[in-house]
Amino acid sequence: MQNRETTNGFMLMNDTVLVPTPNDDDLPRRNADFRTFGEALDYAARGLKGLNFHDARGNLARVYPFSELRDDALVTARRLIGLGIKPGDRVALIAETGPDFAALFCATVYAGAWPVPLPLPTSFGGKDNYIDQLSVQLQSSDPEVLFFPEELAEMCGTAAARQGCKGISWQDFATAPAPDCALPEAKGDDICYLQYSSGSTRFPHGVAVTHEALLNNLAGHSHGMHLGPGDRCISWLPWYHDMGLVGCFLSMIANQISTDYLKTEDFARRPLAWLDMISRNPGNSCSYSPTFGYDICARRISSQTHVSERFDLSRWRIAGNGADMIRPDVMQGFVNAFAPAGFKASAFLPSYGLAEATLAVTLMPPGEGIRVELVEEERLSGTKRDLSRPARYRAIVNCGKAVRDMDLEIRGEKGQSLPDHHIGKVWCRGPSVMHSYFRDPEATAECLVPSEDGKGAWLDTGDMGYMVDGYLFIVGRAKDMIIINGKNHWPQDIEWAVEQLPGFNHGDIAAFSVESENGEEVPAVLVHCRVSDPEERVKLHTQIRDKVRSITGMNCVVELVPPRTLPRTSSGKLSRAKAKKLYLSGEIEPFKLLEAA
Repeated sequence: MQNRETTNGFMLMNDTVLVPTPNDDDLPRRNADFRTFGEALDYAARGLKGLNFHDARGNLARVYPFSELRDDALVTARRLIGLGIKPGDRVALIAETGPDFAALFCATVYAGAWPVPLPLPTSFGGKDNYIDQLSVQLQSSDPEVLFFPEELAEMCGTAAARQGCKGISWQDFATAPAPDCALPEAKGDDICYLQYSSGSTRFPHGVAVTHEALLNNLAGHSHGMHLGPGDRCISWLPWYHDMGLVGCFLSMIANQISTDYLKTEDFARRPLAWLDMISRNPGNSCSYSPTFGYDICARRISSQTHVSERFDLSRWRIAGNGADMIRPDVMQGFVNAFAPAGFKASAFLPSYGLAEATLAVTLMPPGEGIRVELVEEERLSGTKRDLSRPARYRAIVNCGKAVRDMDLEIRGEKGQSLPDHHIGKVWCRGPSVMHSYFRDPEATAECLVPSEDGKGAWLDTGDMGYMVDGYLFIVGRAKDMIIINGKNHWPQDIEWAVEQLPGFNHGDIAAFSVESENGEEVPAVLVHCRVSDPEERVKLHTQIRDKVRSITGMNCVVELVPPRTLPRTSSGKLSRAKAKKLYLSGEIEPFKLLEAA
């Protein structure tokens, strides 16, 4: 290895070329078997691995070894104590992917306080909506201070002032005094951080996660994915979502994995930079994405692109998939597009998890790829088959087996345990289940139920699924289900059917139920419309209406709305609940059609 020197956190070659942290070093690997997260960082800092931040084009811009992260975090922890932060205080952090957030998060843990990662503004919603969102989360978490990047000072300062907490940019805080003081000693059952789930359900409850729960889950998924020599993580996932924060930041420290990061907003502009970074990794790549990430990459590749010349995806060992319903058609499209670059379908690793379980609940064993079952819609909706109509099927993806120490049950409406192949609520139990919803005992009691055998509380995930030979199949979210005339309709089925019409992308449709003038529930479908001709809009409206009627057997409300109108969660998932709320309040204004004039 050539001689290196460290200057302002950059690991430099003598000719000033940045050198990423290595995939492997001499430090023996430990799979998150630590008592606290601080101990995990202390251990990781003894090696050469670390975090590597890339610019918008995927070029290495900042190298941040775990050793430097620990040094910065210890100094920053003393700054927090100098500011008056005490154990148990909440410290809100705008979760921008970079060294500042990383050091502040770890510093807050070292100081015994609870970091609360909060989202960055998105390209939709506008300034006022972002301030409102921050204000709600600040009110819920009740922090002593909100830290943010300087460029967001106006919006974050307004939200902090509204809540009555301090608002400080991390650039300003870097100059604050760091008095010499002892740091508190953490215990395994102490709260490590608060996580705000990105979904619309149970929002804005802060999920309180202990050190013990965090490390148990980090160990569980590292064993489940068989993390080992040569593995390296490449990620564009946001750090304010559990999959990005826990799976691609905290896990990398506790399992001593070097990681390359592309900011989420840079991925949105140049998604193929993600695949360029994977191609450059000489070791085994482990990288996760929701379905839409794979979809956008496959769509971005044109027929003229020489995929095999630009990319080398042959060493992509784990192509994880989670955070939303997994679409086998999208995954197949990705395989078709990138097989010439060496991508193997067996690299896909479907999973299921949620913030209330820290992160992972199930993982597909590596190498098994995506396995699908075709399930009759009548079985999904709980109704008898209409023999006069042809059978309709939906592809349900196998989400794998429970991670280590996690128990799974499928339960019926009366709470009874159901056998294999029976659809019901998904319940899980294990050491990584959350401590509680912060300061909300009623919501906590609704979803955490003590077990009769005294082995810990069962978590009602709110999701529907079934088991087969230890594998979990997720069908949908119970609260999203549309129930009309006693029949259940999954919004995903309706949305998928409309997406099959020409010109639509994944995420262009939101389905939910509304109350008609006569008081009956009817399905409603909001659809992004990119057609400007008034007569063509009428034809499109009729097509969609007929398509939805073929699925539900009844008339429905179809509204064509401007592109980019449908709201998404912080992790990029469609928020049906918010779409319904905005539609009913008149904040989403559909196009007027000729026939309605």
